[in-house]
Amino acid sequence: MRILHLIQRYWPARGGAESLLGELSARLAAAGHQVTVATTDALDFELFWNPHRRRIASREDMYAGVRILRFPVRHLPAASLAYSGVRRLLWLLSAVRPVPQSTLFRLARLTPRVPDLWRWLANTGEEFDLVAGMTICFEPLLEAGWRFARRRHIPFVAYPLTHLGAGAQPGNDALSRFYTMRHQVALVRAADAAVLQTPAERDFYTGRGVAPERLVVAGSGVDPSNVLGGDGARFRRAHNLDGFLVVSLSALSYDKGTVHLVEAVRQLWRAGRSIELILAGVATAPFQAYLNTLPPADRTRIRLLGSIDEAEKRDMLAAADVFAMPSRTDSFGIVYLEAWLYRVPVVAARTWGVSDVVTDGEDGLLIPFGDVPALAQALGHLQDHPDARAELGARGAAKVYRLHTWAQKYAPVSELYGRLTGSRR
Repeated sequence: MRILHLIQRYWPARGGAESLLGELSARLAAAGHQVTVATTDALDFELFWNPHRRRIASREDMYAGVRILRFPVRHLPAASLAYSGVRRLLWLLSAVRPVPQSTLFRLARLTPRVPDLWRWLANTGEEFDLVAGMTICFEPLLEAGWRFARRRHIPFVAYPLTHLGAGAQPGNDALSRFYTMRHQVALVRAADAAVLQTPAERDFYTGRGVAPERLVVAGSGVDPSNVLGGDGARFRRAHNLDGFLVVSLSALSYDKGTVHLVEAVRQLWRAGRSIELILAGVATAPFQAYLNTLPPADRTRIRLLGSIDEAEKRDMLAAADVFAMPSRTDSFGIVYLEAWLYRVPVVAARTWGVSDVVTDGEDGLLIPFGDVPALAQALGHLQDHPDARAELGARGAAKVYRLHTWAQKYAPVSELYGRLTGSRR
């Protein structure tokens, strides 16, 4: 097969979606298929609305057998305000039924604005057998792929990675509405198939008219041999750590729950508890502004590692007593699986999708998103009960081997691609 994948960022940019598509693309290439990934030049996630963040200079690369084509992100004047303003306008117009979907699609193409990608798709003479697009909140890239597939009369597969939020109903809180707008759902409905992360995501789309037979719940996975091998003692020596250690790995932001995690640990510090907090990942500008408001005594106790490589990530997970990422913007959460492989219990937010991955009281603890006292109580409970930590971590590790290895996750995707292209031939 000749496969074209589209995504907002790709290697060496790092994130959950990037890891998922990277693994699937590399496995497809290893199986003998020709895989091209068309993406942007964004290295930092914030580049989509902040022209001063980092870009990737190379326009074409090969990595793990996959050809990568990068197209520059272009910005409107007053880029940050314009980006957020357009997204909010889309949300408002999506709720107004007389506004046609074509208007929503045209407006969405400004966020992000990647005109060179659209031009390449319009003019390339390359032949492909299947196109797939990932991440519904970057719907211009999915739309570009879908329109290209329709012109070429080849199958289109959507990987929406829908953040369904923490509301009473999936897709019903303020944040998740930016992932479930009318034109976004229409893209999934128009796809020949959609690869979903969880049963909650499947139920959301079947409730909006997508035929169940076109939905495949695959989820994300890990390769234990690539995750294990960390040296916790080495990590603790390197960072002069002694005692109970809570770690987190994500973009450092409000929506990822990082602010609430810091506030929960500060509550425990004020209660006299000895807890070390490690935060790994790129700090967003709002999170950095929040840190600057903290008392210097607290700010200096928070260990900020920034972006870390795979070796340091393995060591950090091996050293951890608890992994905490109480996020409301994850459709699955690969890093929970990685922590479990080290038999580390996880603390997550009770959100749609993540609740299908983490079972409260079985292999981790779920708390309401933004509930700092509940988060502090969960961390304090795990500090006081090492046997409970061991049990939760062991059950999590067993779950990974039972359900969430890449060998298990790749098979349904490979079968789907073969079926779609085979039926076309």
